[in-house]
Amino acid sequence: MLALTAIATEMTDVGEQSHQSPGSGEAPHRASSRPGLRAIPALSALALAVSACTLTPGEPSVSTVNMAAPAAFERERLIGRWGVASFHDDKDRRRTETEARAQCGQPYTITKGPTDGVMMHVADDPKRYELRLKGTSAGQTYLGFEAPPGDPQDREILSSTDRIMTMRFADPEVHRRYGTFVYVRCGA
Repeated sequence: MLALTAIATEMTDVGEQSHQSPGSGEAPHRASSRPGLRAIPALSALALAVSACTLTPGEPSVSTVNMAAPAAFERERLIGRWGVASFHDDKDRRRTETEARAQCGQPYTITKGPTDGVMMHVADDPKRYELRLKGTSAGQTYLGFEAPPGDPQDREILSSTDRIMTMRFADPEVHRRYGTFVYVRCGA
């Protein structure tokens, strides 16, 4: 912290020095009407860097809040034929579950992927891709590509049983367009 104070003092002193154009014969002038103004961005960056070093060994850093962990359930829970519908307002959830059940005449099929994922569509793409379950240390479960949990292309699985699931896209703009999906297992 002493080094930070010394650097701040030095940077402020530099900002307060008078400047004179060589050989111009002009009177000295201040570089800025506010002493040390140019030092503020550098001091801010330095303060952030120093504050990152102040964590004690037992404190989690901000980046560990959404650390990967095992998913809450296995991929087999997703595999099968599902009726699917979506809603934008929570008051429409029950009605949407009924609509999803009605879609079992033309079910959406989720199959095993070639490795350890499931084959599903992603937003705005008619092709199926292998997606994997990803958990977080906070207990959330995501479904998506190989990326940290909560990636913008992921879906967050809000709830899941053997008979019904709800999911939403992690990207807020995509979620606004598609809403929250309700999957109801067909034949259950």
